[in-house]
Amino acid sequence: MVVTGRAVGLLLLGVVAVVLRPSAGTVWLWVLLVAVLCAIDLLATARPASLRVEREPTGPTRLGDATTSVLRVGAPERRRVRGVLRDAWQPSAGASGERHPLRLAAGRRTVLVTGLRPTRRGDLRTAGLTVRLRGPLGLAGRQRTLDVPGTVRSLPPFESRKHLPSRLARLRELDGRAAVRVRGQGTEFDSLREYVRGDDVRSIDWRASARSTDVVVRTWQPERDRRVVLLLDTSRTAAGRVDDVPRLDSAMDAALLLGTLASRAGDRVDLLAGDHRVRTRVRAAAGRDVARRLQDAMADLEPVIAEADWDALAAGIAELGRHRALLVLLTPLEPAAVEEGLLPVLPALTRHHRVVVASVRDPGLERLRDERGDASAVHTAAAAAQALARRDDVAALLGRLGVDVVDADAERLPPALADHYLSLKARGLL
Repeated sequence: MVVTGRAVGLLLLGVVAVVLRPSAGTVWLWVLLVAVLCAIDLLATARPASLRVEREPTGPTRLGDATTSVLRVGAPERRRVRGVLRDAWQPSAGASGERHPLRLAAGRRTVLVTGLRPTRRGDLRTAGLTVRLRGPLGLAGRQRTLDVPGTVRSLPPFESRKHLPSRLARLRELDGRAAVRVRGQGTEFDSLREYVRGDDVRSIDWRASARSTDVVVRTWQPERDRRVVLLLDTSRTAAGRVDDVPRLDSAMDAALLLGTLASRAGDRVDLLAGDHRVRTRVRAAAGRDVARRLQDAMADLEPVIAEADWDALAAGIAELGRHRALLVLLTPLEPAAVEEGLLPVLPALTRHHRVVVASVRDPGLERLRDERGDASAVHTAAAAAQALARRDDVAALLGRLGVDVVDADAERLPPALADHYLSLKARGLL
């Protein structure tokens, strides 16, 4: 039972009666009158449990995008309904307009819409559906929290999709709807044509030329149906923030752009994410739903304050298949973590795959290195320069081990990684 402000006001109005006829009996009589009216009002109030409440499923949305949760509410057949309904969600769901007035005639239905704008990834749930109904006199009512669960899945935002059209245009030039006229490792035969000046002599098909009056060359097209394996490092180094964005989120953005581009190029995309153990995996994604599958797999990932177990992650890569692949390790290029964890397993990885390390670079280090305003800034600049030098040394070491390194800030990493993939594909190095 709930008592409204109107009942309190009516009770205070009894002061007038007490002034006109001051006595204890007058006070108790007035209190009894208000209590009786509240009881009558309560009996005339519909029970919240008698409402017919259904929640429509809410589809997934990208982090920061707006969506809605829809409730269908029906009044009981023989009672009018007046009151308020609060559709509460956990704070990170970003609910707005969650309080809805209810004024329904008996048997009527209405639709209530709550706006949502998620502020973090993952499954965001309702915190309770509370209904407060008032009686006809507005003095008392009933309140109850109903069990009408709801969930919205918040996916990574994929902000780098703005770079996809330009990279797809380059991909069309590459695969080309025109064959590549260079011979490279791993390229696929396309067709024969007459030799023209500038063609690589290694592409001459001598048997076909012997049967023709002209010199004939083979044309080659970029490989299709290759494997691209994306590995997301979710260890403690991924929890660091660059320009107030977690490294893991920036790595996800780069992985989404590369995965979508590779699928459009006809390649199969695998995803593995983990730290001291494998957290999620996606096998052989292909087609136009790759971005959706990858986003869904990434939605629940959060950095874990633990060191990455690269032996366990390498075993997880092996479980995805031993066919040669472009293996993209999305991990911070932190010297200590790379030297102690990644380097020991690199020989096994480079033996079977083409390995690329993609890292989010912190532009703040360059800014600190270039700041020389006072003695304290000079010391800070020296420390920043030393950190950058160690980082460059690690990148050079990885290069000597046959690993490609793509190191760029959060905004430039996705297109830089996509460009590197296109470059490898053009040279037939996948």
